[in-house]
Amino acid sequence: MIRVLDIIEDTMVDGTGLRTSIYAAGCAHRCPGCHNPQSWDFGAGRLMSTEEIMDIIKADPFADVTFSGGDPMYQADGFAELAAAIKRDTDKTIWCYTGFTFEELLADETKHRLLSLIDVLVDGQFVLSLRNLDLPFRGSSNQRIIDVPQSMRERRAVSYLL
Repeated sequence: MIRVLDIIEDTMVDGTGLRTSIYAAGCAHRCPGCHNPQSWDFGAGRLMSTEEIMDIIKADPFADVTFSGGDPMYQADGFAELAAAIKRDTDKTIWCYTGFTFEELLADETKHRLLSLIDVLVDGQFVLSLRNLDLPFRGSSNQRIIDVPQSMRERRAVSYLL
């Protein structure tokens, strides 16, 4: 089960192309200037099963998937189950936004499983003093867009080429 704030279909702001974005409830990072502070509450939203979310994802044959929030890594087990189902049942790519860095995720056994199922990771906390509205798919210049499969092979963060 995943505590979900919202699911937005056919969005183009959370990664390349059309995407179904699943917004997780809960974030302890509480970045000053966060564009989604209502997502910080771990008790917000509603619990949804992998099957319920997969029905929405599979209903759109054209949209890939984005995990956002809040921070999906605080619900790593549930999102890993969902990511495994997406990989098993579709050919959709998965982007994930998190306030954790790639290096922190590599070192955390629970979060590492979810990381290994993601195609593109946008990592790092939003830093208001580094805000840049001209950056694609991220809010501050410290945040990286990472090619996860390549990074896992090389054991270092490798930039995703847009």
